[in-house]
Amino acid sequence: MSTVCFFHTGSVLCEPFDELAAEYIPEGDYFHLVDESVIDELLSVGELTPSITRRICTQLSLAEQAGADVVLDTCSSTSPAVDTARQLVDVPIVKIDDPMAERAVELGDRIAVVATAESTLGPSTELVERKAEATGESASVESTLVDEAFEARLDGDTDRHDRLVSERVVGLAEETDVVILAQASMSHLESDLSDRVSVPVLSSPSLAMEAIANRVTE
Repeated sequence: MSTVCFFHTGSVLCEPFDELAAEYIPEGDYFHLVDESVIDELLSVGELTPSITRRICTQLSLAEQAGADVVLDTCSSTSPAVDTARQLVDVPIVKIDDPMAERAVELGDRIAVVATAESTLGPSTELVERKAEATGESASVESTLVDEAFEARLDGDTDRHDRLVSERVVGLAEETDVVILAQASMSHLESDLSDRVSVPVLSSPSLAMEAIANRVTE
């Protein structure tokens, strides 16, 4: 079975992906690669600079050198850099939101993308638009930033974070066919929100792990 590398820009994601790996690739080998300075600088400068892109490409190249047969980039904000890294790294690199964007396009024409970090909103929205274009589908993508929730999470107020995101999703669900939770940090809300609204609510981790499981068992 193939070896998987999970590339994170936050160490907080290691434990959740340990749990996902136990569920989706219980017999598989995997390791984590973490560079928190990437997201710190990205949030500081507000955009994915050439310097940050080079660092991400270096980390993904190191993942290959460390023995990974497939890499999952778990940070949606770094998504555009993966397109560059794919030209430099010989092993497959999966963006965490690739499978989610593909599923969203399959489910409806009116898609809402919800993020709490501005660095994620643009890349996630553009990814959905590209997936729709690639399949010939006509999609209307609405981007929504819940920046108050991001601040609440930084302050450690997860209850307020969850309430603000949930309120926004419930409102959007009345006008869309599917809602995307664009960051893994919101994925714990997927189940509850799916019960509260009449349209599909998607988050990236489980769908990404389904894609990884299919690759490593081929």
